[in-house]
Amino acid sequence: MSCLGNLIWFIFGGLIGGLTWCLAGILWCITIIGIPIGLQCFKFASLSFAPFGKDVVYQTTGVNLIVNIIWLIVSGIPLAIGHLVSAALLAITIVGIPFAMQSLKLARLALMPFGAQIVSIR
Repeated sequence: MSCLGNLIWFIFGGLIGGLTWCLAGILWCITIIGIPIGLQCFKFASLSFAPFGKDVVYQTTGVNLIVNIIWLIVSGIPLAIGHLVSAALLAITIVGIPFAMQSLKLARLALMPFGAQIVSIR
């Protein structure tokens, strides 16, 4: 089921969501200081391309909190708003509700990406 869900997700919005994460990663990698943040963006772009069958586990540390605050100010809010708009549009129909839930998972990730790890649900 997750293969079919990922295919439908990719066609109807996952491509755009993943490309926005890639764009954020490229912009962060322009500076040497931002390379670790950019690499994290590329990791989450893969989740944005195919979110079904994967979950996000959070670990909070002091360093992650500081980097998350910087991320939120610079890049997090636009990505989260994009995923929230996508979730609202997807939740209009009953068929779109599982896809809206995935978009909400990505919106939370857009607000706090550092300290997050992607795990398979199998």
